[in-house]
Amino acid sequence: MTARRTIIRSATLTDEPTVYALAAEMATTFVVERESFRRSLGELLASDNAVLLVAETDGKVSGYVLGFTHPAFYANGRVAWVEEIAVELEQRRQRVGALLMEEFERRAFDAGARLVALATRRAADFYVAIGYEESAAYFRKLL
Repeated sequence: MTARRTIIRSATLTDEPTVYALAAEMATTFVVERESFRRSLGELLASDNAVLLVAETDGKVSGYVLGFTHPAFYANGRVAWVEEIAVELEQRRQRVGALLMEEFERRAFDAGARLVALATRRAADFYVAIGYEESAAYFRKLL
C-alpha cells in the first residue's frame, strides 16, 4: 500500500462540486442549496477576511475548512473563527482535518489573529487532540 499525499491549498471555483458535496453532507441544521452555495462561494473567494482551504489527497479534494479573521475588542486585536470543516468519510483519521486546521491557524496567525475559536457538537475529541480547549457555551437563534 502506498502512502497518500495530502496538500492544503486555497480553494478555487473549480473545487465547487466537491466542496458543495462535502458541505451538504456536513450540514445538520440547514439544507445546503446549490445556487446559494455558488453565490456564497464567489463571495467568500473575493473576501479579504474569509479563509477557504481545501485538502487535496492524491489529486482529489478530500476536505475543506472555512473560517474568518476579524478584529475583536476582547482580544486586543484580530481573532479567527472556524465556521465549517468537513472531511470525506474515507479520509477521516488520516490527519486531513489536522492538516486543514494547521494551515488555517498559520494563515490566521499571519493575518494577526491572537486566537482561533469554533463551535462543535460532534468533534470535540478531534479538537482536544489537536490542542484546543473548551472555553465557552455556544448559543444561537435562527432568524
